[in-house]
Amino acid sequence: MTCKERLVRVLAGAGAAVAATLALVAWLRWSGEGLVCPLWRATGLYCPGCGVSRMCLRLLRLDLAGAFRANPLLLVTAPGMGALLLGRAWRYVRAGDRGTPRWEERTWLALAGVFLLYGVLRNLSALSCLAPR
Repeated sequence: MTCKERLVRVLAGAGAAVAATLALVAWLRWSGEGLVCPLWRATGLYCPGCGVSRMCLRLLRLDLAGAFRANPLLLVTAPGMGALLLGRAWRYVRAGDRGTPRWEERTWLALAGVFLLYGVLRNLSALSCLAPR
């Protein structure tokens, strides 16, 4: 597969992700409500992703403080995760490399651990400030 073909493949995937995001944003704006977390509905506990809909809606209004209150960890880590994904896409387009460097693997695992810990901490009454608002 040529570099151009790999670029088309990556752009098609990115286009699909953008289309899905725009559809979700349209639905959120139309309904005025966020998505309901199944874990929260079943148990009353917040998962690491609770508040993402509110965060996105507030980001659309350029309300950074409100977005931070909705899901601070995701707001802070999203640029870094985006950079990791862009780097991976760049390596694939440039050289067809589908492998993951060890440092990147460890970074993703560390992020997963941080998000799991965050999911536990935001349910403790002493850290209720982490609950989505």
